[in-house]
Amino acid sequence: MKVGFYGHVRQYNNVKAEIDANIKRVIESGEYVMGPMLKQFEKELADFHGTQFAIGVGNGTDAIWLALMAMNIGPGDEVITHPNTFFATAEAIWVVGATAVFVDCDPKTKCIDPTKIEAAITAKTKCIIPVHLYGQCADMAAIKKIADKHHLKIIEDNAQAIDAAGDTFKIGQLSDVATTSFIIQKNLGTFGDSGALVTNNAAIDARVRVLRNHGSTKRNVHSFGFNSRLDDLHAGILSAKLKHIHEWNDLRIKWAARYTEGLKGAKSFLLPYQTPGYRHIYHLYSIEVKNPAKRDAMVEFLVQNGVDAKTHYSIAIHKQDGYPWGKEARIVGSVANAERNAVTCVSLPMFPELTAAEVDYVIQKVMEWDKANA
Repeated sequence: MKVGFYGHVRQYNNVKAEIDANIKRVIESGEYVMGPMLKQFEKELADFHGTQFAIGVGNGTDAIWLALMAMNIGPGDEVITHPNTFFATAEAIWVVGATAVFVDCDPKTKCIDPTKIEAAITAKTKCIIPVHLYGQCADMAAIKKIADKHHLKIIEDNAQAIDAAGDTFKIGQLSDVATTSFIIQKNLGTFGDSGALVTNNAAIDARVRVLRNHGSTKRNVHSFGFNSRLDDLHAGILSAKLKHIHEWNDLRIKWAARYTEGLKGAKSFLLPYQTPGYRHIYHLYSIEVKNPAKRDAMVEFLVQNGVDAKTHYSIAIHKQDGYPWGKEARIVGSVANAERNAVTCVSLPMFPELTAAEVDYVIQKVMEWDKANA
């Protein structure tokens, strides 16, 4: 048996009629950029999050740095995040000319550790960017308390956790902005690149709308801006899919529970941690190999046996060649948890359209490896 990592084509076939109808509607409208389908999707996305505003942009990276720009964060300012995530989170900080400040992740959730944040705050600190890693929310209640105490902004990097929630909060409720990515690998993905921001701040909404469109909200009238627009074809695809995201995430949760039950006796690796009371929507189901020296061998074994396992963020941002690439950056305290996460994680196939037989086959092969390497 072969088990792929993604279910893009299966998903398309399951909602083909809805996606195709929206694509046809956009094409026949003749309005492909900043048109009615984008406006419709932005309203649907804001309603989904329970926020006043949603703004479609070119990709998830743009969403972060446009949010930073809208808050007037740039050269001389510092933004706190953690290094065991996708490069784009730090890249967005550098794009606006600010300093990226890295603190450690929580050893269980792999999200930013709130207890490490205050030691990194200086007079230059302007913002915290927690990443909801693997589909689980960071501890936003604790982060919000710190931000309020020190008068800091919060941008939630929600590229991996649309529809996730905390025990007492939803994404977007305890921050100034939540950003997301719609690249096809995400839980809500289109057939290409795009992203969005959601916010309850009217000033941020207005500023990003100007910045994403060459500094313009009126034809032939421009100020300084960029070209970062979510086109209507992608908006139509996303609109069709958004209606199903909760049920698709429920299926991810179902398969994650099946993985956890089947793998719970393992000796050579640790299972994903779920914060009690949180809705973890398993963008990734990542296990943690106890012996980092064996991580790549495990992946190779699984791939050779038909299981398309992968590693994610296997080089922490501050360990990348050439760091910090001529940009401003600093590390506060030990980031040992983040460094360990980078070299120990193995992501197993995870998508809503998996079958029980496929999940059970993955479990069988993972446990075969465990038995030989415990």
